[in-house]
Amino acid sequence: MTAPVVVPAKQVPVPTPDAAAPQYAARPPPAPKAERRKPTIKATKAAITLTPAAMQRLRALLKGPTPQLIRIGVRNKGCAGLSYHLEYVEHPGKFDEVVEQDGVKVLIDSKALFSIIGSEMDWHEDPLSAKFTFKNPNIKDACGCGESFSVGS
Repeated sequence: MTAPVVVPAKQVPVPTPDAAAPQYAARPPPAPKAERRKPTIKATKAAITLTPAAMQRLRALLKGPTPQLIRIGVRNKGCAGLSYHLEYVEHPGKFDEVVEQDGVKVLIDSKALFSIIGSEMDWHEDPLSAKFTFKNPNIKDACGCGESFSVGS
């Protein structure tokens, strides 16, 4: 039979009556925790793909004297609810998605990402018009003229 192990209690310094304030040793600071890297999430597929005609037109637009970017977004407009909106911007917004394909960089507005994701952007020219067109798999309804769409459930 073994004797029980006795662990001495912590000794707390007893203040002396002539001491102005008791002196206690400060605990050492906790050891710094190893900093964990934030996980980086890489998309396996681009949010939008550009056709060769669209890339050629975007390169021509972006070659201007002041370097700018093109942001693709959607606006509440038209009879079906949403319409595509393209604009020049100086810098990407805080939550904009940057899509780069063969050296051409476009931005997708964070508010439009879920209604644009998986789309294909193309450039069409005919004798009466020239415009960017989108093939969007998320569209549930579109107006007759094709200018507006909705992505409802």
